[in-house]
Amino acid sequence: MDFRGAIPALITDLRREMREKFRRHVSVGDLLTDRWEIARDYGFGEGTSCYDNVLILGDVKVGKHCWIGPNVILDGQGGLTIGDHCDISAGAQIYTHDTVARCLSGGRVGIGLAPVRIGSRVYIGPQCVIEKGVTIGNGVVIGAMSLVNRDIPSGARAWGIPATLK
Repeated sequence: MDFRGAIPALITDLRREMREKFRRHVSVGDLLTDRWEIARDYGFGEGTSCYDNVLILGDVKVGKHCWIGPNVILDGQGGLTIGDHCDISAGAQIYTHDTVARCLSGGRVGIGLAPVRIGSRVYIGPQCVIEKGVTIGNGVVIGAMSLVNRDIPSGARAWGIPATLK
């Protein structure tokens, strides 16, 4: 079998194995890579896993035993720190920059940067957006599809657009 024929056959076999073992379908990149190895390559903490299709930009620091789900954006251009035992659910987007002022000024003003800090034992639900400059304390739950545009204190539960404490 030639190389071009071998690749589809390999992908078919890997998909079958994934379905039989875990009852799931993942992207080809996730079939061919190891989530824990990806996290180690980025210097993330021990026991952390990160899907292959996660977009990682700039200075991103992630602690131990975290799960970074599929289709996540980790924008560390302004500095992003995530503590230990955090889950960043599928499709979550964490931004440390924006280009609003640059666009509105016709390029005369630069990109806005501000760090994001996420404590330990934090759950960020699917499809959440965390804006630049936000600090999230320890032991926090952010509900699915929330927009977090202000600091969230330790122990809080927050959700909504914008996210409010519950």
